[in-house]
Amino acid sequence: MGLSSVAASTGERYPPLRMRTLGQSLLVAVLLAVGMGTLAAQTDVEALRAKAEQGEAEAQSSLGSRYLFGEGVAEDFAEAVKWYRMAAEQGHARGQVVLGSMYARGQGVPENFAEAVKWYRMAAQQGDAEAQLLLAVMYYKGEGVPQDYGEAVKWYRKAAEQGRASAQFVLGAMYTSGRLGVPLDYAEAAKWHRKAAEQGHAEAQLLLGGLYLLGRGVPQDFTEAAQWLRLAAEQGQADAQYNLGLAYNEGAGVPQDYGEAATWLQMAAEQGQADAQYNLALIHHEGRGIPTDYVQAYIWLSLAASRSEGDDLARFTKSRERLAQQMTPAQIAEAQRLAREWKPKTWDELKQGL
Repeated sequence: MGLSSVAASTGERYPPLRMRTLGQSLLVAVLLAVGMGTLAAQTDVEALRAKAEQGEAEAQSSLGSRYLFGEGVAEDFAEAVKWYRMAAEQGHARGQVVLGSMYARGQGVPENFAEAVKWYRMAAQQGDAEAQLLLAVMYYKGEGVPQDYGEAVKWYRKAAEQGRASAQFVLGAMYTSGRLGVPLDYAEAAKWHRKAAEQGHAEAQLLLGGLYLLGRGVPQDFTEAAQWLRLAAEQGQADAQYNLGLAYNEGAGVPQDYGEAATWLQMAAEQGQADAQYNLALIHHEGRGIPTDYVQAYIWLSLAASRSEGDDLARFTKSRERLAQQMTPAQIAEAQRLAREWKPKTWDELKQGL
């Protein structure tokens, strides 16, 4: 798979896969964000409670946060719901967002997507960007409302125009694929990916790099591509690490450096990226930038094959069979044992070894 692999696959892979999990990650982000409380200076829970009982919506929302996260009180989701609901019913947008998220997660109340949508919509109509993003996800997935890509795009765009990086990324991915309610438009995709990438969104940085690799929506520029890939790679994005490794291997946009290629491919391979595992195997076999090591080559070919299917599986398996002809039975047995024992590493684990 060449340098353009990520960019070439963006239209098919990223919108359905990323938006499938986006709603869950956003709900976690919402609940974590409110944990800080909106009345940071108010440390006395009882004084806060007194204000909440007097009907102050901001205090009600903040008290709900205290119960949600167990800050100064015992964690109690039902009590959190009670106070968030009081704030939400007064039109407090943050309270509406978090109450909706608790319904979506089934925290303190039975899981109820329709109820989640109701509260998200109230906050979204007040211009709350987080609510707009969450409502978009519900329309995209058809949870609590009939699936409607047009409505999803509408709310993604509203959130994106307010600067929400996640919404900008998804909108860019939609324009890259030319499906899901928007036309194929690489220039528009590049525009939205850039906005998200400049905010540090790793997947947007990856896809913007892919657009520069292919010259879609932007002039082809390997140097610019490598810069964006590096930013994503340094955040642990395995596909970006893989493509940056290929860039160093081929000298595309960066000086050719087999050692750097091996470093970035290793990082991606350790996270389970099959193409990186295959290319790392080739480097071990040929001794480019690192010593020749048939055992390591066999391990990475085995792991790549175990994560592949179709033509890739056949190619990786055939490469391993050819390699085995150059190895002793003891080497093969050792490689097979190490491959069975291998476990993927997280980016945090990998960073500790840098």
